[in-house]
Amino acid sequence: MSAHVWIKRVLYIFIIILALLAAKGYNLYRKAYAANIFTPDRKELILLIPSGSQYEDVLEIIKQKKIVKNMASFKWATEKKNYPRLVKPGRYEVKNRMSNNDFVDMLRAGNQKPVNLTFNNIRTLSQFAERIGEQLEMEAEELYRLLVTDSVRKKYGFDKYTIKCMFLSDTYEIYWNISPENFLERMYDEYDKFWKGRNDRKADEIGLSREEVITLASIVNEETIKDEEKPRIAGVYMNRLNKSMRLQADPTVIYAVGDFNIQRVLRRHYNIDSPYNTYKVDGLPPGPINIPDKSSIYAVLNYEKHKYLYFCAKPDFSGYHNFARTLEEHNKNAALYRKELNKRRIYR
Repeated sequence: MSAHVWIKRVLYIFIIILALLAAKGYNLYRKAYAANIFTPDRKELILLIPSGSQYEDVLEIIKQKKIVKNMASFKWATEKKNYPRLVKPGRYEVKNRMSNNDFVDMLRAGNQKPVNLTFNNIRTLSQFAERIGEQLEMEAEELYRLLVTDSVRKKYGFDKYTIKCMFLSDTYEIYWNISPENFLERMYDEYDKFWKGRNDRKADEIGLSREEVITLASIVNEETIKDEEKPRIAGVYMNRLNKSMRLQADPTVIYAVGDFNIQRVLRRHYNIDSPYNTYKVDGLPPGPINIPDKSSIYAVLNYEKHKYLYFCAKPDFSGYHNFARTLEEHNKNAALYRKELNKRRIYR
């Protein structure tokens, strides 16, 4: 065999080897970096991996979602990246056309998509626990047990009446699988951050503690949905407190009765024995009757200075109120409102 022929054969074999290596490399590249995750309607999808999940559990969850086109290549990528031993629970946002590499990297690193946690219109601790349980992994019953435990309340400086003060109605970015204990820590940090500095100084200026501000704000919160009217209503109650007059706030009576469907507070309701019945007890109730909006808290901290001592809902049911300086004037306003209630056949 001539040297020329031998060289040609060696080159031919070399080219074949290069081609095979290139094909193998391209195949590996496609397995790792080609799009393999396809979401319904090409929209982002939320994937929930519960706490305690093992690798096989994750595979089953993914299979049920039907988002992986080639499961064999996905499993290959998980093995290469040691994911079976690095499973992290959480809430993940899966994007359309993700590669195995990007998808596994996200899961392995635990790069979760936080929940935009919200809660408002909350009156009771059980209602609060249920609302949180609907949005996070934790069980509502587990959170509620902590909220009614004296040692937990004392840890944060609250009691059975004031524990609701710790929760400020807002929107929070929180990881889905946060533990109940860490959730309470986060809520207290948010509470303390809100008060420290300017808001604490404002509370001192009006002569109320944090808990008293929130308690009064919870009453204001029930009295009106009109934010622009809240400082004036807060001013009425501050005037009554400063004159040692009973608040006589209907929302506290409704809270004491425990029937939140009451549209008309009757004379028999006023006679209920409860520390929340401000027709029978002096000063503020022992704690908030709801978790108030921040607008209601700010309304108390910046209450309107005026001479009104009474207010009554307007008979046009606009949600606004008539304000009065004297009981005589207030009784006239109240009579008009009662007349409209009767006209609308609202008797309870």
